[in-house]
Amino acid sequence: MPGMISGRARPRLSRSVRVATRFTLTAALLAGGVAAAVPSQAAANPFERGPAPTQAGLERPGPFQVGQLQAQNALPGFAAGRIYYPTDTTQGTFGAVAIVPGFVSSWESIQWIGPRLASHGFVVIGIDTLTPTDIPADRGNQVLAALDNLLNDRRVNSRIDRSRTALAGWSMGGGGVLEAARNRPGLKAIVPWAPWDIEKNFSGVRVPTLIIGDEFDELAPVDEHAIPFYNTVSTPSKAYANLNNTDHFFVWNDNPIQSRLTVSWLKRYVDNDTRYSQFLCPGPAVDPAFGLVQDYRARCPL
Repeated sequence: MPGMISGRARPRLSRSVRVATRFTLTAALLAGGVAAAVPSQAAANPFERGPAPTQAGLERPGPFQVGQLQAQNALPGFAAGRIYYPTDTTQGTFGAVAIVPGFVSSWESIQWIGPRLASHGFVVIGIDTLTPTDIPADRGNQVLAALDNLLNDRRVNSRIDRSRTALAGWSMGGGGVLEAARNRPGLKAIVPWAPWDIEKNFSGVRVPTLIIGDEFDELAPVDEHAIPFYNTVSTPSKAYANLNNTDHFFVWNDNPIQSRLTVSWLKRYVDNDTRYSQFLCPGPAVDPAFGLVQDYRARCPL
């Protein structure tokens, strides 16, 4: 009933308490509103999602439960795709990420990263390319087609903030992501893993770029691919990590450093969440002999 709390009559405040309360609320409103008087962290960054990050938390599935769907109407843009999304609808929209695999490889080879990113608060699509031997430029076109497909999929697009998009890719897919970024400067971030491309100058890329290479890569040696790509991208926000004692196929299995850096980069630039900067600057500890990271470079602060 009106005026009841838990079945009891609402207590009547004394006149002095009512006057004091009204005065306090009026003063707050005149100062710019109750919320403005004491700004919340959410108000400072409306894209912040999830709890405060920890290193251990970034190396495993995140706080969001994940749903999955098969992509619809993939052809002619790309062969097929799998969508991963946070099932939570209480925290607003999420950024979108499209991912493309490498030469003669299917999405299945790197599929673990899809639900991993979704569990940290992104809507993700991972794809198979039109043919296994598609070159980087074709993979770049296809990953952009996949991103557009995701943004227009009525089953999930209500969960997506269309202004916050990113790409990631492995091997020739990483090269394709770099090529795609030149053609779509509105992207918020890209993450090439062990990228390969015959093109070496990516000065046209102005999107925040994280490149992850590996020590024993015989297919895309970092001196010939990852490092020149990192050196030439024009964005002031960029980082490069070389993982110790790994080869070109490190992305096939759940990799804690790849997970930590990738999630942090996307959170920092897609969600504008500076809580994740601590994992990027100064970055992971470097120990060429015994550590997990042989080399790390970044333009700090990020």
